[in-house]
Amino acid sequence: MDLGIKGKRALVCAASKGLGRGSAEALAEAGVDLVINARGAEALEATAAHLRETYGVQVTAVAADITTEAGRAAVLAACFAQGGMIDILVTNAGGPPPGMWSDWSRDDFIAALDANMLTPIALMQACLPAMMERGWGRVVNITSQSVKTPIAVLGLSNAARTGLTGFVAGTARQVAPSGVCINNLLPGIHATDRAVSLDTGVAKAGAISLEEAKAQREATIPARRYGTAGEFGAMCAFLCSQHAGFIIGQNILLDGGASNATF
Repeated sequence: MDLGIKGKRALVCAASKGLGRGSAEALAEAGVDLVINARGAEALEATAAHLRETYGVQVTAVAADITTEAGRAAVLAACFAQGGMIDILVTNAGGPPPGMWSDWSRDDFIAALDANMLTPIALMQACLPAMMERGWGRVVNITSQSVKTPIAVLGLSNAARTGLTGFVAGTARQVAPSGVCINNLLPGIHATDRAVSLDTGVAKAGAISLEEAKAQREATIPARRYGTAGEFGAMCAFLCSQHAGFIIGQNILLDGGASNATF
């Protein structure tokens, strides 16, 4: 399917690995020029080189911590350099550490809010006005299945990402008349570094092997496997396409059926 976005320009955050890289790759395959960001310069530059060589698109890599004010300023400066513009914004940041409700201080909650709520809001505030003025734009926020089905040990993520979801619910409907579509993608367990980290924690806590921990989690998923970054990226690219103009303010699960709910 031709997504109709060749020649558009996208900012994809946390794009050197995992779901962010999968999203960047799918957009590059559709002919979208990219500004990609991550904290690790080496992995980011390797990803940028791969995307340029494989898909022939323009890729600007900015190594910075997008959850800080200075990091966002550096990334946005690259986006808007020499009169540039961003047509597509994909927000993404690693989730906060697991734990229990009694473990966290106020500072822990502030850090989670900064990374997983306030950072995507700040990026939307920076990019939405120009999208609205041009009459076209797409925003996809990568959140989590925990927005719909809370995960006890990920309480920091549950709270911060649900706050972002509330912001998007209202904002998406305010900007839609200007041709701008904002939606959220809610991943379940995908085969990424984050899954390895969480599985490692389960393995240590249960005194079992990493393979056993993974098998236990796969058994809780109706699809009986983890998702892939490639299939996640394909869904992200579709939401950024010309065909997604009637999808507004939605929270779309990609979890292999793990969230046991009717709606």
